[in-house]
Amino acid sequence: MRKSRFTESQIIGMIKEQEAGMPTAEVCRRHGLSPSTFYKLKAKYGGMDVS
Repeated sequence: MRKSRFTESQIIGMIKEQEAGMPTAEVCRRHGLSPSTFYKLKAKYGGMDVS
């Protein structure tokens, strides 16, 4: 299986940025991923918190 480019804490941080009001396009541009990838990650990690 392919290793993710981002750690779980990085992904959760991106989701928190978007939920705080930053436009999705801006979050994607800053972190270098496509909106479709962002929404897939959000569906998978959306309800999580960094432990």
